[in-house]
Amino acid sequence: MSRNRSSHDPALGRVVAGRYRLESRIGEGGMGIVYRARHVLIDRVVAVKLIRPDLRGETHLRAWMLREARAANRVDHAHIIDIHDIGETDEGELYLVMEYLVGVPLSSEVARGPLLLSRSVDILEQMGAALARAHDLGVVHRDLKSDNILLTTRGGRKDFVKILDFGLAGLAHDPRLAPKGAVFGTPEYMSPEQARGEQAGPQSDLYALGILFYEMLTGQLPFRSNDRETLLELQRTAAAPRPSSIRRDCHADAERIVLRLLEKDPRKRYSDGHHLLEELKALQRALPSTSWDKETTDAATPLAPPPPPRSPGVVEWANRAGLFARMVARTHPSGNPPREVATALELLWDLAAKANRLEGEVASHTRKLEALERRGRALRAEIGRKVEELAQDESRALREAAGLAEEEESARTEVVRAEHRAEQALQAARREEQRGRATREIFVQLGAAQAMVEAKRDWLQTRRAKRDQREAVARDLRAQIEELRGQLARYAEALEEELQSGRDKVAVRAREGLEYERSYQEAASVLLAHLKGKPECRDLMNELMAEGSIMAAQSPRYGSPGARNSNP
Repeated sequence: MSRNRSSHDPALGRVVAGRYRLESRIGEGGMGIVYRARHVLIDRVVAVKLIRPDLRGETHLRAWMLREARAANRVDHAHIIDIHDIGETDEGELYLVMEYLVGVPLSSEVARGPLLLSRSVDILEQMGAALARAHDLGVVHRDLKSDNILLTTRGGRKDFVKILDFGLAGLAHDPRLAPKGAVFGTPEYMSPEQARGEQAGPQSDLYALGILFYEMLTGQLPFRSNDRETLLELQRTAAAPRPSSIRRDCHADAERIVLRLLEKDPRKRYSDGHHLLEELKALQRALPSTSWDKETTDAATPLAPPPPPRSPGVVEWANRAGLFARMVARTHPSGNPPREVATALELLWDLAAKANRLEGEVASHTRKLEALERRGRALRAEIGRKVEELAQDESRALREAAGLAEEEESARTEVVRAEHRAEQALQAARREEQRGRATREIFVQLGAAQAMVEAKRDWLQTRRAKRDQREAVARDLRAQIEELRGQLARYAEALEEELQSGRDKVAVRAREGLEYERSYQEAASVLLAHLKGKPECRDLMNELMAEGSIMAAQSPRYGSPGARNSNP
């Protein structure tokens, strides 16, 4: 996601869906522009993605954007950005509400050069864990790249990975969403099958992980070209240079892992994310027990930007009304201000009281929504962990079955050879018997050859039986996984309906709050016009302005001007 901060964006200050006021532009992804935003009724900072203006007519991209929320939400993994809300504005624009994150994109880190091996493996392991869970649940990212990997700090842990922009994730391939053979993704990270216009699958994400690992190990991409078609052809056909040809000190096991991830034939890559994680954990255990953050200097680690400023709450509405009341009292000590001034002042007090009550109601609704979201996350995480455990066992069973299949094929070849040798021994024994020269040794050799055939057949049968058993285990595990995935889908749909009902209630109250804000601004403007330039009010007017009042009568919490991705 590019960090394009524009102060001239006409969308700034807009209230999306009656709830989220766009404060600043913080990035732009493949399909949408991302803003830091704030809920107009409660002090909650979020990231809001709006579909790019030039893509509003692209119905298939709008459909993908809807999938982004549903897919990422269903995965519910610590290393995948949380999607909290999705909807459509009154103008027909799709929006996503995501957690607001403060961190550094991986692209910024690798731009400074290769990362330490222990740090690279730690980052890759977190990405691999998130993608393994996503793949277990039928979700493919399809556009992994260093710009989509954010390194944050969580609970004191550095380099806590968050994968962003599941913009092309698909729960199932839907040919209605894109032209046949269309090539989507970022060419530098695109798998050979994607470069051929084929459907991306879990193996495509593993290939992209290989590119990312290569980039972290060497500080550069394996395939580079300024021409898109040339780059796609390199992805389709060219072998990646060995990382050790760029960094002579590259760890042999790390090089083996990255080259396997970058195999052109998907069948030669790791069978799945769990298979990769097993190898990464083995590599981590083999590395010296040093922490990368002790080996890096403060100068090498960019400071995270400060958290967004807090906006004033509705209590300030009453404070401002009080300041206006004192100014009116000074300018009209007899207590007879003009009718429009008295009416405006009374309206300020009334709106402040209403806003205060409304904020309490919305806070109550929000707490209920948050509780529902927490229960939903807990259940999704529980199902996700069960699926993950089953998928790990399935991965091992399938790999064991594949190994036994190779042994079976080898045993089948040995049986054919043994049968051929036994047939030769039998023919030799018959010839000698016809000549009257049969000896005990001839029949011993024949018996040995026939016994070898039986032994090889028994070995083949054992391999076949074990393979069948492991495949049966894998099928049973897959059935359990599919049942859990079905439960998750049904629960997610029911939960979304309940959440949407609650969001709709909040939206209605939020629109009411925006109407209060408009009325408050109008009344405050009447008072400002009347009191402006009054020398006896200068100190109170300065106090009013120092608070950021109107300016923020124009934006108390109901719309503090007030956008990088945080929890809504």
